Amino acid sequence: MNLKKFGFILVLSLCLLLTGCGKYTSGDAQKDLEKKIENLKSYKLTGEMEIVNNDDVYKYDVDVAYEKTDKFRVSLKNQTNSHEQIILKNDDGVYVLTPALNKSFKFQSDWPYNNSQVYLLQTLLSDIQNDKDKEFKETNTDYIFTTGVNYPNNSNLVRQKIYFDKDMKPNKVEVMNNENDVLIKMTFKKVDLDAKIDSKEFSLDNNMKVSKTEEELETVSEIDEDIYPMYIPENTKLTDKETVSLDNGERVIMTFEGDNPFMLVEQTASAGDDGIISVVGEPCIMATGVAAVSDNMVSWINNGIEYYVVADNMSSSELMSVASSVSVIPIGK
Repeated sequence: MNLKKFGFILVLSLCLLLTGCGKYTSGDAQKDLEKKIENLKSYKLTGEMEIVNNDDVYKYDVDVAYEKTDKFRVSLKNQTNSHEQIILKNDDGVYVLTPALNKSFKFQSDWPYNNSQVYLLQTLLSDIQNDKDKEFKETNTDYIFTTGVNYPNNSNLVRQKIYFDKDMKPNKVEVMNNENDVLIKMTFKKVDLDAKIDSKEFSLDNNMKVSKTEEELETVSEIDEDIYPMYIPENTKLTDKETVSLDNGERVIMTFEGDNPFMLVEQTASAGDDGIISVVGEPCIMATGVAAVSDNMVSWINNGIEYYVVADNMSSSELMSVASSVSVIPIGK
């Protein structure tokens, strides 16, 4: 081999070696993220979540606490009316709390591992791990994963971009539809991966007492204006509306008949007793708060009104489409 040819091969080999050593791949980033998250004993995250519902944007202050193993507390506080709901997982189960109304719902659920969650490190990692076709990009400030998502009750949400800083701390999550419109955006403001957490943070009783004292009880005695769904399944229409007086308010029952019959019930909310309501279903984030979703019903509370969408032969995704359209005409987000 002549000297010139040997020199060319040597230079080429060095270039390939240097290029290979300098490239930080998707696999490298995933391994580093797995190591960081799986070794966590606790963490606290705070930030802001925006949910787009047609032309309305709902903003929430988000406060997350996690303690190994599998204890979670997620506080969602509406920035407009300061209404707070808490998703809690402790050794006793999964709960959704509405402290101002003294209401506690216990779910038979695998939350949070059964669907995507924009504010939990474990589920963000799971989405990355489960997507074989994920994309990865490195910028001057971020590592960005683009992955599929798992929102079984919202078919409009199809992919997300997850932004991590160079220390693998989350900066931002954007969840998009097929047109790449961002429908959910979570922006992290503070990330503490070695947080000191009081065990009371995961206590059902403590969360109800502390949050209840911080938020004034807001109830209404009547429904000033009926709220109709903006989305109604094809060949289905309103056929009956009935208003019923209650001891502490009133209830409006709307019956829709056709190819996809359902009922919409609107009822003035009242403070609950100290009992816990058991729910067979899943907690699900919608624009106006946390809904309870089961095979044939979606229920939620917004501005002193309890809503129920009930149907025998509709999918949970279709039920959620109807429920989400009810909140398009807000009583005052």
